[in-house]
Amino acid sequence: MNRISAFLGRSIARFLEQPIGGYVLTGIASPDRIRASLRPGDVVLVEGNRRISSAIKYLTQSTWSHAAMFMGDGDGRDLIEADLTAGVRYIALGTILANNIRICRPIGLSEADRMRLLDHMRASLGRTYDLKNVVDLARYLLPEPPVPRRFRRRMLALGSGDPTRAICSTVIAEAFQAVRYPILPRITTVIERETVRELWHIRHHSLFAPRDFDLSPYFAVVKPTIEAGFDYRTVPWGSTAEAKTEANDAPKPDLAAPRSPP
Repeated sequence: MNRISAFLGRSIARFLEQPIGGYVLTGIASPDRIRASLRPGDVVLVEGNRRISSAIKYLTQSTWSHAAMFMGDGDGRDLIEADLTAGVRYIALGTILANNIRICRPIGLSEADRMRLLDHMRASLGRTYDLKNVVDLARYLLPEPPVPRRFRRRMLALGSGDPTRAICSTVIAEAFQAVRYPILPRITTVIERETVRELWHIRHHSLFAPRDFDLSPYFAVVKPTIEAGFDYRTVPWGSTAEAKTEANDAPKPDLAAPRSPP
């Protein structure tokens, strides 16, 4: 029975990893500029164009469906990611640049903690997803599962004793928690002898999603074009006539089509 479950799990994983057509790349930074902007420890968020990407975007109500950490270890070992079928592995930066990305940088991280962070990620290499738990994978087959918004994040943490390692943000969240660096902590207020203070609580790493690094107030969003010294006065704008032609060629909404009531 375990062999059958594992076989089904691998089959479903391969299906979920297939790309979806019609993806549009809107980023304009060159690969060289992106690489020059990255530092070890940066979290790179990826929009993604696979079947599983659509489910994660829906469950987390975000455009970001995947995350990797920039390592800069050379020889194509640019990033570490958690892949659904291959597990935690090194990948080259070029493998994600066909997607829209966002760079999130932890601020004020000491060099010693940065080294510990990177070592934790390297120690995670080879970890695999529990493919025997078919339910963990099959839930992604529903592009829009009928789940109330407040429960969608919890869906990412359901499963067997191996807590959703295919959700890439889990491994990265573990690494940051190992150096006590906050992502989105749960904060409560405590009143003691007329003194009000805050207590920060660590959320379980399995509850983190890629978008949390974007939303976190402790990570800076790094934009390669701005890092390189953007000057709007040097932009080679096209002619106004070209802009009008592009607007005229754009598909127009069918105003005669019936509309849903507000």
